[in-house]
Amino acid sequence: MGFQLSSLLHELTQSRQTLSVSKQLHALIVRLNLSSDPFFATKITRLYSINHDLHSARKLFDETPDRSVYLWNSMIRAYAQEHKFKDAFYLFTHMRCSCTPPDNYTYACIIRACTERTDSFGLRIAHGGVIVSGLEFDSVTSRTLVSGYSKLGLVDIAHTVFDGICKPDLVLWNSMIAGYGYGRLWCESLKLFSEMRKMGKDPDGHTFVGLISGVNDPQLLGVCRGIHCLCLKNGLDSNSHVASSIVSMYSRCNCLDSAYKTFSGLPDPDVVQWSSLITGLSQTGNSEEALFLFREMILEGERADPTLIASVLGDSSKLAMVEPGRQIHSFVFCHGFESDVKVASSLIDMYTKCGAPMFGVRVSEIMHERNVVTYNSIISEMVEKGFKPDHSTFSALLSNCSRGGLVRDGREIFRRMEEDFGVTPRIEHYVYMVKLLGLAGELQEAYDLIKKMKVPPDSGVLGALLSIIADMLSKIDPSKTAYRVMLSNIYAANEKWDEVKKVRDEIFVYGLRKTPGISCI
Repeated sequence: MGFQLSSLLHELTQSRQTLSVSKQLHALIVRLNLSSDPFFATKITRLYSINHDLHSARKLFDETPDRSVYLWNSMIRAYAQEHKFKDAFYLFTHMRCSCTPPDNYTYACIIRACTERTDSFGLRIAHGGVIVSGLEFDSVTSRTLVSGYSKLGLVDIAHTVFDGICKPDLVLWNSMIAGYGYGRLWCESLKLFSEMRKMGKDPDGHTFVGLISGVNDPQLLGVCRGIHCLCLKNGLDSNSHVASSIVSMYSRCNCLDSAYKTFSGLPDPDVVQWSSLITGLSQTGNSEEALFLFREMILEGERADPTLIASVLGDSSKLAMVEPGRQIHSFVFCHGFESDVKVASSLIDMYTKCGAPMFGVRVSEIMHERNVVTYNSIISEMVEKGFKPDHSTFSALLSNCSRGGLVRDGREIFRRMEEDFGVTPRIEHYVYMVKLLGLAGELQEAYDLIKKMKVPPDSGVLGALLSIIADMLSKIDPSKTAYRVMLSNIYAANEKWDEVKKVRDEIFVYGLRKTPGISCI
């Protein structure tokens, strides 16, 4: 039974089953009294992480007493894949203090996490751990170190790691060749490629992709054609990834005829190959052609990704043509990309450069992640186009900061409001700032701001501060209903009836009762 179940779990992990199926399997394993087995715990943890349910994965991990290295690795990888790097590093540190030492796959995961968060210091620390653990000659850790150092621009260190391996395999050769490609060091990449062939290693598709990525100079057109011929000779021209790289290579070298010819020769181009040509056109200043080709791609039924959408929005900005940008915005909305930071920022930039800055402000209102660069870009573009930010502009921006908890950004915008643009803050601006500071725990700063107001504070400003304090008091001592009643009254005075209902519901749910008054009678 155990063997059959393990085979089933392996198949389900490979086929990426839904969360509901994962929970059913977990229930079955619990019923069979196998949940404490680290093998089955690892499989279920992976299923949960595939379905982005880190809470259930971590709960199972914590409940497993005998944790194997595979279970540790699964949980660390789950955090890293969701970009929860702090949790991944914390778990890694905890693992090193446990009875289970990290293996090569543990370090590979941590190295990739450091690379993704551009943490060169953390990468060096992880490298030190690799050496201490005696894994410096391991192929898995070596290739991730070479790739990590290269992507962070530390190609010399990457080459030092590469040179330390006596007999590098093809994957390690490819990693180093791609490493030079990241740094646009095409000459070194070609030398290493020649050295690899002399060593008797036959290149594969990944080799050529790494080699191609370093070529970006129109004067290297001869090199481009030579690499293309090698791909044809090795029968790799039909490889989707290689073909995309060749199209991109010709585009970067401003040889659009060859790029079009290569693209046209593809029997059924996928989104990666479309993106390569469109991005190449954008990078070489052919914005109109890029927008036209993007339209053709959508009509062909291909779905663009956020990176490509941001690129073509940039083309619309360069041409100062709002209509193509609006059409792309419709596509963004229909496919659920409006909350993507890269796409939203490009939309804001497009609208402001095309003379419709308030549409940019509206886009910023739905962004899940915002920063001061985004807000400042809106203001700067408005000024460039001859639009002066007014009270409404700053109300929208401060409202977004307040909802997103962006204290530093809110302070900067509030400062620039009067100092740079001469817009005197009104009551609503103070309300947003008091809410922002109060919710961040900066009560003293919020109180000082109220005392410095150039207009008399009204119930909205004072109510904002009082409601925050009352809410904090109710959390400190939930058993006292007086704070909740006071909070309810404050909300009612400001006609925030949804908040009133929420507080009253909490009193009812927790079974709290207001202490009745007592008189002599």
